[in-house]
Amino acid sequence: MSALQALPAGAVVLLAAVVGLLVGSFVNVLVLRLPVMLQRAWADDARALLQPDADAPSQERFDLIYPGSRCNACGASIRWWQNVPVLSWLWLRGRCAACAAPISPRYPLVEAATALATAALFALHGASAWTCGEALLLWALIALALIDFDTTLLPDDLTLPLLWLGLLLHAWLAPQALASSVLGAALGYLSLWTVYQGFKLATGKEGMGYGDFKLFAALGAWFGALALLPMVLLSALSGAVIGIALQLTGVTERGRPIPFGPFLAAAGLITLYAGPQRVIGWVLPGHG
Repeated sequence: MSALQALPAGAVVLLAAVVGLLVGSFVNVLVLRLPVMLQRAWADDARALLQPDADAPSQERFDLIYPGSRCNACGASIRWWQNVPVLSWLWLRGRCAACAAPISPRYPLVEAATALATAALFALHGASAWTCGEALLLWALIALALIDFDTTLLPDDLTLPLLWLGLLLHAWLAPQALASSVLGAALGYLSLWTVYQGFKLATGKEGMGYGDFKLFAALGAWFGALALLPMVLLSALSGAVIGIALQLTGVTERGRPIPFGPFLAAAGLITLYAGPQRVIGWVLPGHG
């Protein structure tokens, strides 16, 4: 960490951008593969419980490393030089080198956005152990928002480590704020759990999932109890505006449920960049 702090500010920001570019490429892999890995694990668990004597069907290994990257259209392996973040997509003009099938522009957009967001984080907050922790929060929120948007899943594999990381970083680097961090985690979970139970009791429907509770608990652990109210208001407001826009433009069908996780993640990102004290001051004057 001392070596990082010894670098000029511009070099730190440039290094952060490069690291963010590489992490953005990994985020693309995580978003595509983690839900499939979880569904396979759930199917295996269900089979072991319901059919304990049955032989498990053989499946090709599938994880974050294997198999290597392939074209979704023709199955051709993607060579390393065809997998350089952003640059390869531009060089290939957004098409597979083997079959010329289009490659989604979301891949380079996620990579570029992660690079810019990481660089901006270090430009604003400087090089420190705390900022490195915030970078992990940033990357996890990007991945969680995309996974939830695609699948309506917020995996425990990401939300729970994020919660514990927030608590542990406070214990290590900001022990004076640890009590607020613990209270934020508890209230973050309980607040959305209470809303969920009330909505279910009133309508007989589930308005959100337990992953939302865990993500909000993680945000409470990172930003403290007082930041919960402004964050839930920001997420509700952005959810309403974007949800209506998506339905009016036909991107999503009218009446189709829209996952809440991306909007919680957006509120967390706003709080990360603006600072929790400023965000708290927007809603609770005198407490910021």
